[in-house]
Amino acid sequence: MGLRHVKADAHSGAAVMDSIRRTITTAKNGIEALADHLVADAAFAQGLVDAVALVGDGAGRVVVSGVGKSGHIARKIAATMASTGTSAYFVHPTEASHGDLGMITADDVLILLSWSGETAELANMLTYAKRFKVPVVSISCNRDSTLARNSEIALALPKVQEACPHGLAPTTSAMLQLAVGDALAMALLERRGFSAEDFKTFHPGGKLGAQLRLVQELAHVAEQVPLLAVGRPMSEAVIEMSAKGFGVVGIVDEKGALVGVITDGDLRRHMTGDLLSQPVEEVMSCNPRVVHGDVLASAAMEFMEEHKITVLFLVDEAGMPVGILHIHDLLRAGVA
Repeated sequence: MGLRHVKADAHSGAAVMDSIRRTITTAKNGIEALADHLVADAAFAQGLVDAVALVGDGAGRVVVSGVGKSGHIARKIAATMASTGTSAYFVHPTEASHGDLGMITADDVLILLSWSGETAELANMLTYAKRFKVPVVSISCNRDSTLARNSEIALALPKVQEACPHGLAPTTSAMLQLAVGDALAMALLERRGFSAEDFKTFHPGGKLGAQLRLVQELAHVAEQVPLLAVGRPMSEAVIEMSAKGFGVVGIVDEKGALVGVITDGDLRRHMTGDLLSQPVEEVMSCNPRVVHGDVLASAAMEFMEEHKITVLFLVDEAGMPVGILHIHDLLRAGVA
């Protein structure tokens, strides 16, 4: 009923924009407070370092848990860790009390989230952790809370103003929990040397999966590659360009290395009566732009856009052409 009595001017565009601006400003202030806290609170900073070491050196998995908004953030932290090389999963405290505690072993690490540190639903998890010596990392705002006092590592966040005008809905506080979870996940990623290729293994689908594919996975190879040797006449170059359909032909020297390319633009620039009888090296553009097969497709797309080209030859370490990639191949794969 209370919502029905909101003043009419609260619905105006100016009032809505003021509300949005206050929320974003409060969120910004919260992140700034967390950054300052990292510098001012030595125990908090050391706790983060210790948490990364505890998880990184552990033989088991990371089990993340929380209730309400903290539970939603816990799910996100577990998902981020799992996708970046740290074996992690979320367990709901209520489900844990009804059998899911059996999923947690002494080799695991528990990360428990509760802004107040007094969430009753986490009590059974803490008891279980003590009994089976499962280390606990807590994320709360109260270093003297029940949760923090029963944790091997207590990460006490700064107390910040919620964006909610009533100070009730977890907003800024949830964002700070997420920021700390992301910080732990990224530190673990870098500690493990988790690469873009590793990332691709866990993200094969969608646009992200397409961007993480390698050039060699999308390129045309073998007989599909338009190539011609130096010394051959331009008449053969035109035939090869037309037959392969890429609008380009690569020119190789006597050792098979790529030394130049002939494009439609080169044909137009050399359009004379004796064009077809000229040797290809008289028409080709030297020092062509090339790419190696182990380059990410997203990087190849960026390179093409930067240099305003539509085709790239793939070469090996010796400069031998091993494939060809058209920008349409990248578009079809969903890279753009």
